Amino acid sequence: MGLLNPLYDAVSWIILQFHSLFSPLFGEGSGWSWGLSIVCLVIVIRICLIPLFVKQIRATRNMQILQPKIKEIQKRYKDDRERQSQEMMKLYKETGTNPLSSCLPILVQMPFFFALFHVLNRVSQGRTVGVLNQSDVDSAREAHVFGAPIASKFLDSASEVAKLGADLTTVRIVTVVMILLMSASQFITQRQLMVKNTDPTAMAANPFAQQQKILMYVFPIMFAVFGINFPVGVLLYWLTTNMWTMGQQMYVIQRNPTPGSIAFKARQERLAEKARKKGKVLTPEGDVVDAAEYERKQAEEKERAAKRTQPTRTTKAKRKGGGGAQGSPAQRPTVKGSTARTPPSGNNGTPSGNNGTPSGSRDAAASSGGGSTANGQSRPARKQTQPRKQTQSRKNQGRKKS
Repeated sequence: MGLLNPLYDAVSWIILQFHSLFSPLFGEGSGWSWGLSIVCLVIVIRICLIPLFVKQIRATRNMQILQPKIKEIQKRYKDDRERQSQEMMKLYKETGTNPLSSCLPILVQMPFFFALFHVLNRVSQGRTVGVLNQSDVDSAREAHVFGAPIASKFLDSASEVAKLGADLTTVRIVTVVMILLMSASQFITQRQLMVKNTDPTAMAANPFAQQQKILMYVFPIMFAVFGINFPVGVLLYWLTTNMWTMGQQMYVIQRNPTPGSIAFKARQERLAEKARKKGKVLTPEGDVVDAAEYERKQAEEKERAAKRTQPTRTTKAKRKGGGGAQGSPAQRPTVKGSTARTPPSGNNGTPSGNNGTPSGSRDAAASSGGGSTANGQSRPARKQTQPRKQTQSRKNQGRKKS
């Protein structure tokens, strides 16, 4: 038993069920019955892949956002591959990003693609496959899509095509048209993702975006090259799945675009216009709220911010340097005829000494030298020679006598 035999059975069974549904409408041997069965097979598979497609969109977007950090890690640990891999895995784990998620829909879909290719190839040879019996195989071989048998290929010879009841020129025209449509739909899908759903400012410095740009041209060429080896039924399958992908992606980009992209700006403009017509406003966060309510909240927020504003505090040095009403001792006005004493300042701007009193050095300077008047003229030296203690004792004696 082959590994893909269960898939052959599943694919052939789905096709057979839809064929039995369309046979009463178009006939058992009609190309529409078998062609629509293949189209419905695509729809069933793509519906099952919708959760993976959503993961693919999220993973692609996260990879675009993480590219600057990834580039920084690669630059920082360019000489240590092991540390670089550890930091990359740590970054993916912290952000919940799986780089393989962007490839999951294609990887999951490929087994069904190969199973359908094998089923149609066996049908073209007139051999049973999966749950299809010989009568089903004969009916499928005779079915024509746009004049070309479902099992025919571009590279088939005229004799092989004649056995299927068709003309080689018709087969090649149909296959070429389907290959061109298949490649064009793939190119449009990829270009739509790059142009409309990517931030233009991050395109130049984003290696992931550059890779996507290369794939935008590589994939259509690959389809064109390999498409000539596909049966018409497989080309119909692949064209249908490309069209489904293009429509599905268009819907996702329109409803949930990447922030900063062209599609995001267009969406914001549409929402703002709809909100304006309804008397509402679109907030920067993307919520649609009532215009009056939004303005009221904005006014309350401004008032709350104004109340939180505190006056500027004046430092102690500014207050002592000139912020007070009288200013510092050096700035106080002097009376004419009196001496202007400027005591030496200590650490706190007060006259030096333990108790804030003038030091002895000032007394010595006053007794030996002269001072200056308020007009800047010299004054005679003071004749006070007795120390303070004696002066204090004389005052005490005067009090006793009185």
